[in-house]
Amino acid sequence: MAFSFTNSKGKTYFLHGKTSTTSTGKERTLYYFAKEVKAEGALDAVPAGYEVSESKNGLPVLKKKA
Repeated sequence: MAFSFTNSKGKTYFLHGKTSTTSTGKERTLYYFAKEVKAEGALDAVPAGYEVSESKNGLPVLKKKA
């Protein structure tokens, strides 16, 4: 089951991740929230070192822990 976050407006978002390779050959992962669970990239938990917060317009974002 994908990690879900319900914002202050009552809308539920699901966490996804997508790994890509940069032009220098390094791999990086892009984390994003979507309104529906997609077949590819759904994550079960928040990655280590990150926390979920909500922007002022209600969208969830991942932030690195301080």
